[in-house]
Amino acid sequence: MPTGAKRAKRGNDGKGAREGSKTAKVLDLLKRPGGVTAAELLKATGWQPHSVRGFLSGTIGKKMGLRVIFAKGEEGERTYSVEA
Repeated sequence: MPTGAKRAKRGNDGKGAREGSKTAKVLDLLKRPGGVTAAELLKATGWQPHSVRGFLSGTIGKKMGLRVIFAKGEEGERTYSVEA
């Protein structure tokens, strides 16, 4: 590759996430009616809480351009969803 050549950016090409990936799994959970709790996301991905929050903010919010909505339930549990 020539020294001045640049690689194409890998981004969201309109297809969403690769089928069967953790990103696809998280997106499916976020699109459910009522959303998904933080505990469910932790269980589904096996990630630490800070990783889930970073993924929602960075990958889902910034890279994919989806608006992540969160609400606190009566018991204090956060519920996450995406705007359709």
